[in-house]
Amino acid sequence: MKRSKLLVLLLVVVMTTSIFTGCSNKETNNVSEEVEQEESAITESYGIKIDENTVTFIDARDKEVTFDKNPERVVCLFNSFLDIWYKCGGTVIGKVDEAKEKPIEGSENAEAVGGPGSPSVEKIISLNPDLVIISSNFTKQLEVADILEQNNIKVLALDNEYKEDYFKTVRLFTALTDREDLYEKYEGEVRASIDSVISKVPKDKNYKVLVIFATAKGITVRSSESMVGEMLKDLNTINISDTESTTSDSRTFSMEKIIEEDPDFIFVQTMGSDKEKINERLKSDVESNPAWSSLKAVKDDRYIILPKDLYLYKPNDRYGEAYEGLAKILYPEVFN
Repeated sequence: MKRSKLLVLLLVVVMTTSIFTGCSNKETNNVSEEVEQEESAITESYGIKIDENTVTFIDARDKEVTFDKNPERVVCLFNSFLDIWYKCGGTVIGKVDEAKEKPIEGSENAEAVGGPGSPSVEKIISLNPDLVIISSNFTKQLEVADILEQNNIKVLALDNEYKEDYFKTVRLFTALTDREDLYEKYEGEVRASIDSVISKVPKDKNYKVLVIFATAKGITVRSSESMVGEMLKDLNTINISDTESTTSDSRTFSMEKIIEEDPDFIFVQTMGSDKEKINERLKSDVESNPAWSSLKAVKDDRYIILPKDLYLYKPNDRYGEAYEGLAKILYPEVFN
């Protein structure tokens, strides 16, 4: 009898242990799966594959490239990327000439290798870089990239027209510098600041807008397929240039079209250091037209020249500020 009771007791202990062990293993497996899923989301966002020592990415040339993390000798041929690279914990030994009104903090000691439209391949090679970052929007930079790669120098070609290009660049750069903390700051916080502005935008206004791009040489208009155009579209406006058939973001200026559409707001981007000549071009090509003063935007004092630091140069980590600046102009009753 005692022996039977002992066997029963042992059986109960074994079954109980098995149940708890099974639960423990199940919980451990669940935790492991969750960790793997989180790691997968981190390491493969934007198509960027990140492992312990390398980063793999399909760049703006549709070319798969692999880079070692923490490159030490970097040359950057586009100052918007240079700004992001420094924010993401990187440094450079070479850069292109920068606009006096838009210096990149931290890059003062980097050697200049020419302008963004005409970088010196000889100067770049002489710096013995292990990574060169270029913009795919410059034909000359793409030509330089071929020569650099023939000399076994790694090249990364990127786009940076829209806000998602910025976020993708931050993901890539923080992966290369191995700084996940900065990814949260310059991706997560910036995205949240944009979303906060957009969430407050009235849905019933549907203002018509026009974006003019003015230089000393001429006037064009910009559609929603441009940096400022995208922001205005996100802020629930209608860009009158979007009705044109061309797919280019820069379109021929048509006073007849503007008069016909009669926009509620006119925003002007200016490019060039000679403000006097730009103003003269605006007056001769736009403001001198007899019908100009009859436009709704002009009569209501909604003809606005945008500051360059947020609306000509890429705002990058100041995207939220750029969105809010436009929102305050469009919807002062909500944002002021």
